[in-house]
Parts: sequence; C-alpha cells; structure tokens
Amino acid sequence: MKPFTYLTFLFAGIFLGIPGSHAQNSGHAVVSGKISTSNGLPAAAVSVVVVGTRQGTTTDEQGHYRLELTEVGSLTLEVSAVGMAKQRQTLTVSADASITQDFTIDMTSAQLQEVLITQSRGYTTLAPSPTLRLDEPLVEVPQNIQVVSSKALSDQQVISMSDGLIRNVSGAVRLEHWGNLYTNISMRGTQIQAFRNGFNVVSSYWGPLTEDMSFVDHIEFVKGPAGFLLSNGDPSGSYNVVTKKPTGETKGEASITVGQYNLYRAAVDLDGKLSQNGKFLYRLNVSAQAKGSHRPNESDNRYVVAPVIAYRPDDKTTITAEYTLQYARMSDVGSYYVFGPVNKGYAWLPQNFSMTPEGLDPTNITDQTFLLNVTRNLAPNWKVTAQGYYLRYDQKGSSMWPENEMTDDGKIIRGVDIWDAFSRSALGQAFVNGHFNTNGIQHRVLAGVDVGDKDYLADWGQSFALDTEDDPFDVYNPDLGRPANGYPTFDRETPLSERAETAGGIQTQRYAGIYLQDELGFFQNQLRLTLAGRYTWVRQSEWGEEAYQASHFTPRIGLSWSIDPNTSAYALYDQAFVPQAGRIYGGGRVKPITGNNQEIGLKRNWAGGNWNTSVSVYRILKENELTNDPLHSDPNQSYSIVLGQKVARGVELDVRGRILPGFDVMANYAYTHAEITKLNEGVEGFEVGDLVPGYATHTANAWFDYTLQRGFLRNVGISAGFTYLWDRKTYDGELEGMPLGDYFKLDAGIHYHIQNFNVRLNAFNLLNNYLYSGTYYEWNNAFYWQTEAPRNLRLSISYKF
Repeated sequence: MKPFTYLTFLFAGIFLGIPGSHAQNSGHAVVSGKISTSNGLPAAAVSVVVVGTRQGTTTDEQGHYRLELTEVGSLTLEVSAVGMAKQRQTLTVSADASITQDFTIDMTSAQLQEVLITQSRGYTTLAPSPTLRLDEPLVEVPQNIQVVSSKALSDQQVISMSDGLIRNVSGAVRLEHWGNLYTNISMRGTQIQAFRNGFNVVSSYWGPLTEDMSFVDHIEFVKGPAGFLLSNGDPSGSYNVVTKKPTGETKGEASITVGQYNLYRAAVDLDGKLSQNGKFLYRLNVSAQAKGSHRPNESDNRYVVAPVIAYRPDDKTTITAEYTLQYARMSDVGSYYVFGPVNKGYAWLPQNFSMTPEGLDPTNITDQTFLLNVTRNLAPNWKVTAQGYYLRYDQKGSSMWPENEMTDDGKIIRGVDIWDAFSRSALGQAFVNGHFNTNGIQHRVLAGVDVGDKDYLADWGQSFALDTEDDPFDVYNPDLGRPANGYPTFDRETPLSERAETAGGIQTQRYAGIYLQDELGFFQNQLRLTLAGRYTWVRQSEWGEEAYQASHFTPRIGLSWSIDPNTSAYALYDQAFVPQAGRIYGGGRVKPITGNNQEIGLKRNWAGGNWNTSVSVYRILKENELTNDPLHSDPNQSYSIVLGQKVARGVELDVRGRILPGFDVMANYAYTHAEITKLNEGVEGFEVGDLVPGYATHTANAWFDYTLQRGFLRNVGISAGFTYLWDRKTYDGELEGMPLGDYFKLDAGIHYHIQNFNVRLNAFNLLNNYLYSGTYYEWNNAFYWQTEAPRNLRLSISYKF
C-alpha cells in the first residue's frame, strides 16, 4: 500500500469517527469529573474504574478523567491509588446521559507524588511518562518498555548515565566508550539512540554528554523502533531521560556522596511554589562533583544547575520552562585506554596502569539545554502538547591515541589529537492525544509533527606525538612524567568553523516528520489493534561532504490482548528509517538505515502492581547499516563501511518490583545473536554468517534490596547485585583464538533510614575481579582495553525536608 493511501485511510478512520463519539443517539453515557488532593491540587495518575467491568481510565496531569460507558443502570465507580483508601460512588446511568462526578482523596499532593514516584512498589512503574506520548498503562502497550525508577537509581548510587545504570535493563551493554564523555549503550545488537524528555538529542556519534543524575527523575528504555516518539529512532531501540519537574508541594532533599578514588559529591533538590495560589511552581537541582580514578592523572569533575518553572494559568493549561547547565572538566578522553603487544593478549597489565602523562591539559565541556513545554487539555479526554528544545554543546580538549604500531617488546609512540567541538540543535514537536468511542470501539489517538535542525562541528585535524622514536613509551617500564616531546600547543586562534571544515568534521541534519496512530479497543478494550504510520523527510551531511536528502514512510502495526486486567500478550511489526553519520573510505554517500522489528511478548503485573514481569522475543532486520571498517580502522578518521543486511534475534526477560514488604527486586536476562545475512558488492573483510560485534550473547543482571520491617533493627537494610556477561563480542573484532573473556561483577550494600535521614554504604566489585572491555586493534597490531575500578566503597547521606 502506498504511504499516502495508508495515511488517507488512517486519517479518515479516525477523524470521520470523532463526531460519532458525540452524537446524541450514540447510546453511550459519559461520566467525567476531577479528582483533587486534600490540599486542593490536581490528583494525577489516579485510577478510576467501573466495578465489575473492564472499563477504566486514569486521571491526567490536571486530575481530569472521562469514561464513555457501554452499560447503563446502576454502576459503581471506584477511585484508587497505591497508599490511599479506595473510594466508591454508585451512580444511576441512563443512555446518552452526561454525568459529572468529582472526588477528593484523603492524601496531600506531596503524599500522592511520593506514591507515584516510588509506586510503594520499589522499582515498578505502571505508566510511561507524558514525554513518551503513550496515554495508556505500560501493560497495554504492544512493545517492551522498561523504566529505571528514581528509587533504583538511589539504591544503586548511580551518579551518571555511564555509572552502572544499564544493569537495570535486559540486554543493555556498554562495551567501549570515551571516558565519561558519552554513554554509548548497545541493545539488541547495536548502539541505541539517546533521547531527553522525548527529543532525540544525538547530533554526532559522540554525544550527548552523559547526564548527571542530580536532575534526572527516571529513564525509559524502549526496545525496538518507536515511531510514537516523533523523532528518528534506531530499530534496536532508544532510551529517554526524563528530568525532574515541579510537583506543587514545598519540599527538598540534600545529599552528599563520598567514595574511594577521591569521589566527593553534593546535591540539592528544591521543590515548591512561587506563588501562594499555586499557579507558579519551581524545581531547582544543583550539584557539584570532584571525582578521581583508580588510574593516575585521570579525573571527571562536574557541576550542574537545573532550574524549572511551571505556570498554571488555569486547571487545563500548564506552561513549563526548563534550563539545564552541565559543566564537565575531565582528563583527556582517551585516558581510559591502555595498549599491549599482541603476543600478550588482554588484561595482563595492572588495573591501575595508565598511559596518560601528568600535566596534560584537561577537556572542558559546557552542555546547555532549554525546554519550553505547553500542555492544554481541550476536553476531559483530549490534550494537545507543543514543546521546543534548544541544545548547545561546547567542547575544548583532546583525545589520546597511538601514533604508530606497537612493537612486540611494548614500545609505542603516544599521540594527542585536538578535539574541539561545537554542537547546536533546535527541535520542535506538537502532538495531540485523544480518547473516544465509536459503535462500541474505543479509540486512543496520537497525532503529531516534529522538526529538527542539528549541526556538529569538530576539529580533530591537529595531532601531536608525545614521544619520539628514540624515546618511545614502554609499557613494561612506564614513565608518566613529562613526555620526551613535551606537550602539544594547538592552533585555536583560527575559528572552529574553519578548522572543522579543513578536518572534515562537520555534520548537519534537518528533518521533519508526521505521525498518526489509532489504537482501536474491542470487547471493552480487551483486544487492542494499533494502526500507525509515519512519514519522515531528512537532509543531512557528514564529514563536510555534500548533503543529501531522503524520505520514507514507515507503518506500525501492533496487537495487544488483555488475558485479564493484569496480563497481556502482544505482537508488533514496526519499520525504521534512521539517518546515520559516517565516513566511507574512498568516498561514497551514506544512506539511512532501513529495517523492521518483529516482536511478540507477554507482560504481567503481580500483587496489584507491586511487581511485574515481561518476556519478549524479537527479530530485527537492518539494511544499509554502517559498521566499523576493519581494513581502514583508524579512529581518528572514523571510517565506516556499508555492511549490507544484518539480522539480530533474541529473547529478553525482566522482573522488577516489590515482591514482599520491604523486599525490592530487579532481575533480567537476555540472549542476543546478531549476524550478517547479506553483503553488498565490494565489501571486504566480512562474510555472510559473520557475527556482528558490539554485544554479549548472554547478559544477566540482578539487584536485591531488603529492609527490615520490625524489631530493633527496623529500617536497617541490605542489598546485593551482580552483572554477568558471557560470550562477549568485541566492539571491533577478535584475533582468532583470543576472544574477550567473560565478565562478572558482584556488588553489595547496607543502609539505614530514620525519619528524614538515609545513610547507604555500597561496595562495588566485591570480589575484586579484573573487569575490562576491549578488542584487538588491527591498525597498530595491538590489544587495547579499559579497566574498571577494583573493589571500592561509596557512602551517601541524604536528608529530606
């Protein structure tokens, strides 16, 4: 079916059906109203159900709800949220009646917010954030979506996106990275896209800057394509960082964290009203961090200021303005890497071995974002959202990398390349969510447009050899003092735009997209059919070469069946259209990735939603994807090759939530297999059937946290967790007979809270294993790897007020 024909049918089916939902003779009664907290504020995400039926909904951010009833007579509404007493109200409903029924719950907005954040279930989240645009419970979404809650982040003492957070999601790995510059998460066989508040914030392969957790509320991982995000997304998935917003209650939290290897960190979170009537609200997060490393001459200092102001002119409208400043001052971003002779293999140097000399200038990064969001409730079941996002990224620094081939006796010349960069992104979205019924069929509608304008400029065209041929660096006898050749002095007088053009370091992207989705609910919404389509236009250029443009239509079809109110089975077919940046050796145009995801799964909420499980089986086919060019693999030039066709298959299992009072569990397992199924003509160095690197065949994670509920040790808790990766496929490739070893990390902790104080002590890498990731590097005939810290402790103390 042609794209425009498909869209025409979809538009007609939705919008021609809307009037029928308001027809006088529809035979449907409507019950609507507003639910407020005991202190008069809107009660969001409160459940409203018709007792004895499958009909129900949840309140929106303004506390409104609306139900179109298919039955008449004497009906009972039940209002509930975890931690509050249920309320019931019996109504006599006749056909075509319109009834207003308001409720006031016996809970303040602060108490309700605390319930919504923790769900009184530990690590479980039952609904996606508004930034995902899916106005329905997660159990009904025909896709695998995992949410890392704020409680999980706190319990595991996660301080940035690269600080072990991925243990909470099945199949997520992080094999290679430039220090803490960017996160670089892979899932389902390839790197996934980074989103923030629903916007794709990737402007180059090396971004965005890893988010500090001080201003982050939670993170949503979407497995597979996600056209509903209204941005370009990878077929393997994406993660969406959701930042903290005002709650309307005056409260705050201050915390300090200290740890081995010179970690000192402080953060403050303030939340409250700017006006007595609650129309103006604010949220302010500030943090400062000084962080060393188990390797010498390495650091990562961070400073964050993140104010948010919300204005509610009436009970239907919210205007939110958010600014985030992240400043990072870190050591040379190549300092994590060490190199060794090919005849020695991996991981034989000490864990604290470094090739970074003292006195090398640090890398400074300023990352600024500004978000403006306007949300307006047009009717109880209709909402429109418009938001704009502006991002600016400034980097001044360098990256270390070898200048020559390593000798068998461990001699090498270390090099430093300039890495100054500037990035600017201006992004916009507008979308509408709506619910209505036609002839007994429930419709959940999502329609929207998005536009983006991104530029990235970088100078990596200047290099400097730290050592000389007469006095090279010796891994057997390292000297981290002043290098034989001194320190680099780069040309920064020339404007970056000119330097980037000379170095081929310019990337641009302009795009526009339209998305339309209708989820049709049959048999009182027990069976749901999702029909959606997206049309995307994009124009982009890479490495200073001529820009090209392309457009593509991608349909989305989903089916979800509620076996019972807490259990659903689903199937999904979704296509992807993803612009990509790369540089092909010898020239050539880079085409977008095209492909599709086929997925089936089963979800269940247990014990009233206290904990949940999900299992999914998928097959992702990708064409035109770039991969690292093994024959010309010089990272300073970032050469890639068009592979042809790749298929990734796998199984994923996730368990999370509060199994018993005080006992929170997160556990997951994933099997992943990705291989080349087709090669394009002229491709060298690959064969059909070759495994595609960048994942682990088996990943298993767990985290357990138990707090004693009674006795003299009440409120004392213990925690433990592990990460196990085996059969790892390296980032670049393997030297035959020298695979990357398995990975096992064990962590544990103890904590205590009394009233508003909380103290937590965690021990990481408890077994003191030599943990690393790396690969064989053909370009200079060496192995390189990065080590993680040996056994180390981290203490955090927080106070809520």
